[in-house]
Amino acid sequence: MAVGENVARLRAGDQVWADLSVSGFGAFAQYVCAAEKVFTPKPAALSFDQAATVPHSAILALQGLTGKGPIQPGQKVLINGAGGCVGPFAVQIAKSFGAEVTGVDHTGKLDMMRSIGADHVIDYSRVDFTRNGHRYDLILDVAARHPVLHYRRSLAPRGRYVLVARSLTGFFQAMLIGALISMGGSKRMGIFMWSPNRREDLEFLGGLLEAGRIRPIIDRHYRLDQVPEALEYLRRGRARGKLVIEAWGEE
Repeated sequence: MAVGENVARLRAGDQVWADLSVSGFGAFAQYVCAAEKVFTPKPAALSFDQAATVPHSAILALQGLTGKGPIQPGQKVLINGAGGCVGPFAVQIAKSFGAEVTGVDHTGKLDMMRSIGADHVIDYSRVDFTRNGHRYDLILDVAARHPVLHYRRSLAPRGRYVLVARSLTGFFQAMLIGALISMGGSKRMGIFMWSPNRREDLEFLGGLLEAGRIRPIIDRHYRLDQVPEALEYLRRGRARGKLVIEAWGEE
């Protein structure tokens, strides 16, 4: 490991974490090179495996949940896609704020969602939560299985819908249709402005992790040469939490 001559905040050998998706990606590699500003010291209590799961998915969860306003204790929060990569962090973060949390995913992930604190779980293959009459103060949509307009009927008065966009189509639907809906009433719908590697967010998450209030959910470990297998497992929607790629094998 090495640092450039103009690096002032970090030294070779420091344990750091970062989201490399804004630095040319490169996470599936033994070594990476990125600007100093990308890196933040890793919480000492976390293993490297645990730390690797946090900077992208947990930041998306935190900023999605709080980007349109703070969560108040007792508010009803629904996480659509609560059993995947971002969702388990979102469930736990919402619970840390004192929310009543409902997780939505398929049958095979319901027990895992309960185990991390979801107060209620919904199997989307059996129940369409946009039609069951329940209302929520905040819906964080990671899965995006319904048209944006369908979510409006599941929002409480002054409720908020926030999409973690997975495609350009979904992004523009939420941005344009959501903006029109927001202009016409008290409900707010749309996207949030993602800010990767924001130091205050990583420090906040580090505090929750070290206090045991949230924990990374790791489904499987893969070797570097098994990346295609890992991506196929992820593509099929099987992952219960995060997948970890071990670039150098067992320590």
